[in-house]
Amino acid sequence: MATDINHVVLVGRLTRDAELRYTNSGTAICAFSIGNTYRTKQGENWVEESNFFNCVLFGRRAEALHQYLTKGKQIGIDGALRYSKWEQEGQPRSKVEVHVNDLQLLGGGRDGGNRPAEPGRGAPQHDGNGAFGGDDTSGSDFEDDVPF
Repeated sequence: MATDINHVVLVGRLTRDAELRYTNSGTAICAFSIGNTYRTKQGENWVEESNFFNCVLFGRRAEALHQYLTKGKQIGIDGALRYSKWEQEGQPRSKVEVHVNDLQLLGGGRDGGNRPAEPGRGAPQHDGNGAFGGDDTSGSDFEDDVPF
């Protein structure tokens, strides 16, 4: 019998803050949704379109990452699609979710993590003349005797 493949890799932004809850047996479940935007050409114009995916992360990683999964945060996920169906008030219901196996925190919030660095916070500062300087407050200039 052939083995089927069910593998999903997505990069997108959280559409809302993640929700953490627990099963009766104490397993943590972190539920969140990501939006994934792409561009398509329609005639002469490029148009942005989006897809939205409901995702769940289980266990200790769900507890540890929950606090970082806030609206607008860019993340990358690796997982598998799961189809669920049930009956609610006599009506059949179904949904498809991404069961996340791996999650990477990527950019910052809505601005993609591209906020300017604060002076004195370890980030290089541009002096306006094409030179960069760090937090070195000794006043000495950078020496050009780099061994490579």
